[in-house]
Amino acid sequence: MKDFLKFMLVSPLLWAMSCSSDDSNSKQVPDAEPIVLKSDFDSKMNTNNLFAINLFKTTVEKSDGNVLVSPLSVNMALNMTWNGADGTTKSEMQQMLGNEGYTPSEINEYSKSLSEALLKVDPTTELLIANSIWTTKDLPLEKSFIEVNQNNYNATVEEVDFSSPATLGKINTWCSEKTKGKIPKALDQLASETKFALINALYFKGKWRSKFDAKNTVDALFANADGKRPIVKMMIQESSFGYTDNENWRCLSLPYGNNAFSMVILLPNNGKKMNDLFPTLTADSWSTMLDRLSNHKVVVRLPRFKGEYAYDMHKEILPAMGMKQAFNPDEANFSKMCSLAPLYITQVVHKTFVEVNEEGTEAAAITVVVGEVTSVGPESTIDFFVDQPFIYAIRENSTGTILFIGKVDNF
Repeated sequence: MKDFLKFMLVSPLLWAMSCSSDDSNSKQVPDAEPIVLKSDFDSKMNTNNLFAINLFKTTVEKSDGNVLVSPLSVNMALNMTWNGADGTTKSEMQQMLGNEGYTPSEINEYSKSLSEALLKVDPTTELLIANSIWTTKDLPLEKSFIEVNQNNYNATVEEVDFSSPATLGKINTWCSEKTKGKIPKALDQLASETKFALINALYFKGKWRSKFDAKNTVDALFANADGKRPIVKMMIQESSFGYTDNENWRCLSLPYGNNAFSMVILLPNNGKKMNDLFPTLTADSWSTMLDRLSNHKVVVRLPRFKGEYAYDMHKEILPAMGMKQAFNPDEANFSKMCSLAPLYITQVVHKTFVEVNEEGTEAAAITVVVGEVTSVGPESTIDFFVDQPFIYAIRENSTGTILFIGKVDNF
Protein backbone atom coordinates (compact mmCIF):
# COMPACT_ATOMS: atom_id res chain seq x y z
CA MET A 1 0.00 0.00 0.00
CA LYS A 2 2.86 2.42 0.81
CA ASP A 3 4.56 1.70 -2.52
CA PHE A 4 1.24 2.30 -4.32
CA LEU A 5 0.87 5.62 -2.46
CA LYS A 6 4.36 6.65 -3.46
CA PHE A 7 3.52 5.91 -7.11
CA MET A 8 0.31 7.87 -6.91
CA LEU A 9 2.12 10.84 -5.40
CA VAL A 10 4.86 10.93 -8.01
CA SER A 11 3.27 9.69 -11.23
CA PRO A 12 1.30 12.89 -12.02
CA LEU A 13 4.60 14.73 -12.23
CA LEU A 14 6.05 12.22 -14.68
CA TRP A 15 3.00 12.82 -16.90
CA ALA A 16 3.48 16.58 -16.59
CA MET A 17 7.13 16.26 -17.52
CA SER A 18 6.32 14.21 -20.61
CA CYS A 19 3.95 16.96 -21.76
CA SER A 20 6.39 19.83 -21.27
CA SER A 21 9.36 20.76 -23.41
CA ASP A 22 12.71 21.10 -21.70
CA ASP A 23 14.45 24.26 -22.84
CA SER A 24 16.59 24.55 -19.70
CA ASN A 25 19.76 23.85 -21.69
CA SER A 26 19.13 26.45 -24.40
CA LYS A 27 20.33 29.43 -22.38
CA GLN A 28 23.33 27.90 -20.67
CA VAL A 29 26.56 29.82 -20.34
CA PRO A 30 29.75 28.27 -21.77
CA ASP A 31 31.56 25.67 -19.67
CA ALA A 32 34.20 26.95 -17.26
CA GLU A 33 37.88 26.57 -18.02
CA PRO A 34 39.43 24.00 -15.64
CA ILE A 35 41.46 25.36 -12.75
CA VAL A 36 45.15 24.68 -13.33
CA LEU A 37 47.49 25.03 -10.36
CA LYS A 38 51.19 24.26 -10.21
CA SER A 39 51.92 20.61 -11.00
CA ASP A 40 53.59 20.40 -7.59
CA PHE A 41 50.13 20.80 -6.05
CA ASP A 42 48.48 17.80 -7.74
CA SER A 43 49.14 15.54 -4.75
CA LYS A 44 47.98 18.28 -2.34
CA MET A 45 44.56 18.22 -3.97
CA ASN A 46 44.38 14.52 -3.15
CA THR A 47 45.42 14.98 0.48
CA ASN A 48 42.83 17.76 0.83
CA ASN A 49 40.12 15.37 -0.32
CA LEU A 50 41.45 12.73 2.08
CA PHE A 51 41.09 15.29 4.90
CA ALA A 52 37.58 16.17 3.66
CA ILE A 53 36.37 12.56 3.68
CA ASN A 54 37.99 11.87 7.07
CA LEU A 55 36.44 15.00 8.58
CA PHE A 56 33.02 14.07 7.24
CA LYS A 57 33.19 10.44 8.41
CA THR A 58 34.50 11.39 11.86
CA THR A 59 31.74 13.99 12.26
CA VAL A 60 29.13 11.40 11.29
CA GLU A 61 30.57 8.95 13.84
CA LYS A 62 30.44 11.58 16.59
CA SER A 63 27.00 12.98 15.69
CA ASP A 64 23.40 11.86 15.37
CA GLY A 65 21.12 12.37 12.40
CA ASN A 66 21.79 14.78 9.54
CA VAL A 67 25.29 16.21 9.14
CA LEU A 68 26.92 18.99 7.12
CA VAL A 69 30.52 20.16 7.34
CA SER A 70 32.69 22.41 5.20
CA PRO A 71 36.11 20.78 4.83
CA LEU A 72 37.38 23.84 2.95
CA SER A 73 36.41 26.18 5.79
CA VAL A 74 37.89 23.96 8.52
CA ASN A 75 41.05 23.42 6.46
CA MET A 76 41.63 27.15 5.95
CA ALA A 77 41.01 28.08 9.59
CA LEU A 78 43.34 25.35 10.82
CA ASN A 79 46.01 26.13 8.21
CA MET A 80 46.09 29.70 9.47
CA THR A 81 46.44 28.36 13.02
CA TRP A 82 49.08 25.83 11.89
CA ASN A 83 51.28 28.76 10.84
CA GLY A 84 51.63 29.60 14.53
CA ALA A 85 52.29 26.08 15.81
CA ASP A 86 55.59 24.33 16.46
CA GLY A 87 56.92 21.00 17.70
CA THR A 88 54.52 18.10 18.23
CA THR A 89 51.56 20.44 18.09
CA LYS A 90 52.52 21.38 14.55
CA SER A 91 53.31 17.84 13.43
CA GLU A 92 49.94 16.53 14.70
CA MET A 93 48.09 19.24 12.82
CA GLN A 94 50.31 18.72 9.79
CA GLN A 95 49.51 15.01 9.60
CA MET A 96 45.77 15.53 10.11
CA LEU A 97 45.57 18.27 7.45
CA GLY A 98 47.66 16.33 4.93
CA ASN A 99 50.43 18.93 4.97
CA GLU A 100 53.27 16.43 5.39
CA GLY A 101 56.01 16.73 2.80
CA TYR A 102 55.28 20.40 2.19
CA THR A 103 56.94 23.47 3.64
CA PRO A 104 54.78 26.13 5.30
CA SER A 105 55.43 28.46 2.35
CA GLU A 106 54.19 25.77 -0.08
CA ILE A 107 51.02 25.15 1.94
CA ASN A 108 50.32 28.87 2.16
CA GLU A 109 50.99 29.35 -1.55
CA TYR A 110 48.64 26.46 -2.36
CA SER A 111 45.89 27.88 -0.14
CA LYS A 112 46.24 31.32 -1.71
CA SER A 113 46.26 30.11 -5.31
CA LEU A 114 43.33 27.72 -4.73
CA SER A 115 41.21 30.42 -3.05
CA GLU A 116 41.89 32.91 -5.82
CA ALA A 117 41.05 30.34 -8.49
CA LEU A 118 37.81 29.22 -6.80
CA LEU A 119 36.61 32.82 -6.57
CA LYS A 120 37.15 33.39 -10.30
CA VAL A 121 36.13 30.09 -11.91
CA ASP A 122 32.37 30.76 -12.17
CA PRO A 123 31.10 34.36 -12.39
CA THR A 124 27.50 33.03 -12.38
CA THR A 125 27.96 31.44 -8.95
CA GLU A 126 28.30 33.57 -5.83
CA LEU A 127 31.25 32.44 -3.72
CA LEU A 128 32.73 34.32 -0.77
CA ILE A 129 35.81 33.27 1.23
CA ALA A 130 36.86 35.49 4.12
CA ASN A 131 39.38 35.15 6.95
CA SER A 132 40.00 37.23 10.03
CA ILE A 133 42.28 37.36 13.06
CA TRP A 134 41.17 38.85 16.35
CA THR A 135 43.87 39.44 18.93
CA THR A 136 43.97 40.87 22.42
CA LYS A 137 45.63 44.22 22.96
CA ASP A 138 47.68 43.13 25.97
CA LEU A 139 49.21 40.06 24.26
CA PRO A 140 49.79 40.86 20.58
CA LEU A 141 50.49 38.02 18.17
CA GLU A 142 53.83 37.67 16.38
CA LYS A 143 54.25 40.05 13.45
CA SER A 144 55.47 37.22 11.19
CA PHE A 145 52.38 35.14 12.03
CA ILE A 146 50.07 38.06 11.22
CA GLU A 147 51.85 38.84 7.96
CA VAL A 148 51.85 35.29 6.59
CA ASN A 149 48.11 35.05 7.14
CA GLN A 150 47.47 38.49 5.68
CA ASN A 151 49.55 37.76 2.59
CA ASN A 152 48.24 34.24 1.89
CA TYR A 153 44.74 34.20 3.37
CA ASN A 154 43.86 37.88 2.97
CA ALA A 155 43.06 37.88 6.68
CA THR A 156 41.88 41.08 8.29
CA VAL A 157 43.31 41.81 11.74
CA GLU A 158 41.67 43.57 14.65
CA GLU A 159 42.85 44.17 18.21
CA VAL A 160 40.00 43.79 20.69
CA ASP A 161 39.25 43.49 24.37
CA PHE A 162 37.88 39.97 24.80
CA SER A 163 36.57 40.83 28.27
CA SER A 164 34.20 43.38 26.72
CA PRO A 165 30.71 42.11 25.75
CA ALA A 166 30.94 44.29 22.64
CA THR A 167 33.67 42.04 21.19
CA LEU A 168 31.36 39.04 20.95
CA GLY A 169 28.88 41.20 19.06
CA LYS A 170 31.57 42.45 16.67
CA ILE A 171 32.75 38.91 15.87
CA ASN A 172 29.23 37.62 15.33
CA THR A 173 28.41 40.61 13.13
CA TRP A 174 31.48 39.90 10.99
CA CYS A 175 30.45 36.24 10.64
CA SER A 176 26.87 37.19 9.75
CA GLU A 177 27.99 39.67 7.10
CA LYS A 178 30.40 37.24 5.47
CA THR A 179 27.74 34.50 5.29
CA LYS A 180 24.96 36.81 4.03
CA GLY A 181 23.09 36.42 7.31
CA LYS A 182 22.91 32.62 7.12
CA ILE A 183 25.05 32.17 10.24
CA PRO A 184 24.12 35.18 12.38
CA LYS A 185 25.56 33.86 15.64
CA ALA A 186 28.85 32.02 15.35
CA LEU A 187 29.68 32.13 19.07
CA ASP A 188 27.37 32.11 22.08
CA GLN A 189 30.00 33.45 24.45
CA LEU A 190 33.66 34.35 24.80
CA ALA A 191 35.75 33.81 27.90
CA SER A 192 37.43 36.94 29.21
CA GLU A 193 40.69 34.94 29.20
CA THR A 194 40.54 34.56 25.39
CA LYS A 195 43.71 35.78 23.67
CA PHE A 196 42.96 35.11 19.99
CA ALA A 197 40.33 34.01 17.53
CA LEU A 198 40.98 32.92 13.94
CA ILE A 199 37.92 32.71 11.70
CA ASN A 200 37.14 31.44 8.22
CA ALA A 201 33.80 32.24 6.58
CA LEU A 202 32.57 30.51 3.44
CA TYR A 203 29.42 31.34 1.46
CA PHE A 204 28.17 29.63 -1.71
CA LYS A 205 25.10 30.34 -3.83
CA GLY A 206 24.78 28.48 -7.09
CA LYS A 207 21.91 28.11 -9.55
CA TRP A 208 21.35 24.73 -11.16
CA ARG A 209 22.64 24.55 -14.71
CA SER A 210 19.42 22.68 -15.45
CA LYS A 211 16.77 23.99 -13.08
CA PHE A 212 13.89 22.10 -11.55
CA ASP A 213 10.48 23.46 -12.51
CA ALA A 214 8.60 24.33 -9.31
CA LYS A 215 5.32 23.44 -11.03
CA ASN A 216 6.47 19.82 -11.15
CA THR A 217 7.32 19.56 -7.46
CA VAL A 218 4.96 17.13 -5.71
CA ASP A 219 4.51 15.40 -2.39
CA ALA A 220 6.34 12.07 -2.08
CA LEU A 221 7.38 9.67 0.65
CA PHE A 222 10.92 9.57 2.06
CA ALA A 223 12.21 6.53 3.95
CA ASN A 224 13.93 7.99 7.03
CA ALA A 225 16.81 6.21 8.73
CA ASP A 226 14.71 6.25 11.91
CA GLY A 227 12.01 4.16 10.23
CA LYS A 228 9.49 6.97 9.75
CA ARG A 229 8.12 7.81 6.28
CA PRO A 230 7.37 11.54 6.11
CA ILE A 231 6.01 13.27 3.04
CA VAL A 232 8.55 15.65 1.47
CA LYS A 233 8.46 18.15 -1.39
CA MET A 234 10.04 16.15 -4.24
CA MET A 235 11.58 18.11 -7.12
CA ILE A 236 11.75 16.29 -10.44
CA GLN A 237 13.35 16.81 -13.82
CA GLU A 238 14.66 14.78 -16.74
CA SER A 239 17.91 15.82 -18.39
CA SER A 240 21.46 14.69 -19.15
CA PHE A 241 23.67 14.39 -16.06
CA GLY A 242 26.89 12.72 -15.01
CA TYR A 243 26.06 9.30 -13.54
CA THR A 244 27.83 6.11 -12.49
CA ASP A 245 27.28 3.20 -10.14
CA ASN A 246 29.01 0.22 -8.58
CA GLU A 247 27.93 -2.62 -6.33
CA ASN A 248 27.64 -0.27 -3.35
CA TRP A 249 26.72 3.19 -4.57
CA ARG A 250 24.80 5.10 -7.23
CA CYS A 251 26.40 8.47 -7.96
CA LEU A 252 24.86 11.52 -9.66
CA SER A 253 26.41 14.92 -10.41
CA LEU A 254 24.16 17.99 -10.73
CA PRO A 255 26.09 20.99 -12.11
CA TYR A 256 25.70 24.66 -11.22
CA GLY A 257 26.20 27.75 -13.38
CA ASN A 258 28.99 27.28 -15.92
CA ASN A 259 29.70 23.69 -14.86
CA ALA A 260 32.60 24.61 -12.55
CA PHE A 261 30.77 23.52 -9.39
CA SER A 262 28.41 20.62 -8.89
CA MET A 263 26.45 18.76 -6.25
CA VAL A 264 27.40 15.09 -6.06
CA ILE A 265 24.78 12.75 -4.57
CA LEU A 266 25.49 9.22 -3.38
CA LEU A 267 22.67 6.71 -2.90
CA PRO A 268 23.11 3.18 -1.52
CA ASN A 269 22.75 0.60 -4.30
CA ASN A 270 21.18 -2.86 -4.48
CA GLY A 271 18.95 -2.36 -1.44
CA LYS A 272 21.90 -1.84 0.90
CA LYS A 273 21.79 0.42 3.95
CA MET A 274 23.78 3.59 4.47
CA ASN A 275 25.31 2.42 7.76
CA ASP A 276 26.54 -0.81 6.17
CA LEU A 277 28.13 1.02 3.24
CA PHE A 278 29.70 3.88 5.16
CA PRO A 279 33.04 2.08 5.72
CA THR A 280 33.40 1.70 1.93
CA LEU A 281 33.42 5.48 1.47
CA THR A 282 37.08 6.45 1.27
CA ALA A 283 39.04 9.15 -0.54
CA ASP A 284 40.07 6.55 -3.13
CA SER A 285 36.56 5.18 -3.71
CA TRP A 286 35.23 8.76 -3.91
CA SER A 287 37.80 9.71 -6.57
CA THR A 288 37.19 6.49 -8.51
CA MET A 289 33.45 7.10 -8.67
CA LEU A 290 33.87 10.69 -9.83
CA ASP A 291 36.40 9.65 -12.48
CA ARG A 292 33.82 7.20 -13.88
CA LEU A 293 30.99 9.73 -14.24
CA SER A 294 29.56 9.89 -17.76
CA ASN A 295 26.54 11.63 -19.23
CA HIS A 296 23.22 9.76 -19.21
CA LYS A 297 19.60 10.72 -19.55
CA VAL A 298 18.37 10.73 -15.96
CA VAL A 299 15.06 11.36 -14.24
CA VAL A 300 16.13 13.04 -11.01
CA ARG A 301 13.81 13.11 -8.04
CA LEU A 302 15.39 15.10 -5.23
CA PRO A 303 13.68 16.46 -2.11
CA ARG A 304 13.96 20.08 -1.15
CA PHE A 305 15.90 20.34 2.08
CA LYS A 306 17.27 22.91 4.45
CA GLY A 307 19.39 22.61 7.58
CA GLU A 308 21.54 24.38 10.13
CA TYR A 309 24.26 22.54 12.05
CA ALA A 310 26.79 23.28 14.79
CA TYR A 311 29.79 21.29 16.03
CA ASP A 312 32.24 21.77 18.87
CA MET A 313 35.05 20.13 16.96
CA HIS A 314 37.57 20.52 19.77
CA LYS A 315 35.66 18.07 21.99
CA GLU A 316 35.76 14.84 19.98
CA ILE A 317 36.05 15.29 16.23
CA LEU A 318 39.52 16.81 15.80
CA PRO A 319 41.13 14.82 18.65
CA ALA A 320 39.78 11.63 17.05
CA MET A 321 41.52 12.69 13.83
CA GLY A 322 44.87 13.06 15.62
CA MET A 323 44.92 16.72 16.63
CA LYS A 324 45.29 16.47 20.41
CA GLN A 325 48.19 18.46 21.82
CA ALA A 326 46.83 21.77 20.51
CA PHE A 327 44.00 21.53 23.07
CA ASN A 328 46.25 20.62 26.01
CA PRO A 329 47.19 23.72 28.07
CA ASP A 330 50.27 21.96 29.43
CA GLU A 331 51.63 20.71 26.10
CA ALA A 332 50.38 22.95 23.26
CA ASN A 333 53.07 24.82 21.38
CA PHE A 334 51.98 27.95 19.50
CA SER A 335 55.25 29.80 20.03
CA LYS A 336 55.26 30.97 16.41
CA MET A 337 51.95 32.69 17.02
CA CYS A 338 52.99 34.37 20.26
CA SER A 339 56.34 34.14 22.04
CA LEU A 340 55.29 36.18 25.08
CA ALA A 341 53.06 33.52 26.65
CA PRO A 342 52.11 29.87 26.03
CA LEU A 343 48.87 29.61 24.06
CA TYR A 344 46.51 26.70 23.48
CA ILE A 345 43.24 26.20 21.63
CA THR A 346 40.09 26.13 23.75
CA GLN A 347 37.46 25.91 21.01
CA VAL A 348 37.05 25.03 17.36
CA VAL A 349 33.44 25.92 16.58
CA HIS A 350 32.07 24.95 13.17
CA LYS A 351 28.63 26.03 12.00
CA THR A 352 27.00 25.33 8.62
CA PHE A 353 23.84 26.16 6.70
CA VAL A 354 22.35 24.67 3.52
CA GLU A 355 19.18 25.15 1.50
CA VAL A 356 18.44 23.17 -1.67
CA ASN A 357 15.43 24.06 -3.81
CA GLU A 358 14.27 24.27 -7.44
CA GLU A 359 16.55 27.25 -8.21
CA GLY A 360 19.78 25.88 -6.78
CA THR A 361 21.75 25.74 -3.55
CA GLU A 362 22.75 28.22 -0.87
CA ALA A 363 25.30 27.14 1.71
CA ALA A 364 27.46 28.81 4.33
CA ALA A 365 30.04 27.86 6.93
CA ILE A 366 31.93 29.46 9.78
CA THR A 367 34.97 27.95 11.49
CA VAL A 368 36.19 29.75 14.62
CA VAL A 369 39.44 28.77 16.35
CA VAL A 370 39.59 30.32 19.84
CA GLY A 371 42.57 30.21 22.16
CA GLU A 372 43.82 31.28 25.53
CA VAL A 373 47.16 31.41 27.27
CA THR A 374 48.04 28.34 27.80
CA SER A 375 31.27 4.29 -24.92
CA VAL A 376 27.81 4.44 -26.06
CA GLY A 377 24.96 2.07 -27.03
CA PRO A 378 21.26 2.91 -27.24
CA GLU A 379 20.62 5.46 -24.51
CA SER A 380 18.29 4.44 -21.71
CA THR A 381 16.78 6.65 -19.04
CA ILE A 382 18.02 6.22 -15.47
CA ASP A 383 15.66 6.81 -12.58
CA PHE A 384 17.55 8.42 -9.69
CA PHE A 385 14.95 8.58 -6.90
CA VAL A 386 16.33 10.12 -3.70
CA ASP A 387 13.73 8.70 -1.31
CA GLN A 388 16.12 7.34 1.33
CA PRO A 389 19.14 8.58 3.32
CA PHE A 390 21.78 10.07 1.05
CA ILE A 391 25.17 11.78 1.03
CA TYR A 392 25.73 15.02 -0.86
CA ALA A 393 28.72 17.24 -1.54
CA ILE A 394 29.36 20.57 -3.25
CA ARG A 395 32.68 20.52 -5.06
CA GLU A 396 34.72 22.34 -7.69
CA ASN A 397 34.99 19.87 -10.53
CA SER A 398 38.43 20.45 -12.04
CA THR A 399 40.37 20.37 -8.75
CA GLY A 400 37.95 18.14 -6.86
CA THR A 401 37.92 20.62 -3.96
CA ILE A 402 35.08 19.74 -1.58
CA LEU A 403 33.46 22.91 -0.25
CA PHE A 404 30.67 21.15 1.65
CA ILE A 405 29.79 17.52 2.33
CA GLY A 406 26.79 16.23 4.24
CA LYS A 407 24.39 13.39 4.93
CA VAL A 408 20.59 13.47 5.13
CA ASP A 409 19.13 10.69 7.28
CA ASN A 410 15.80 12.14 8.31
CA PHE A 411 13.23 14.78 7.44
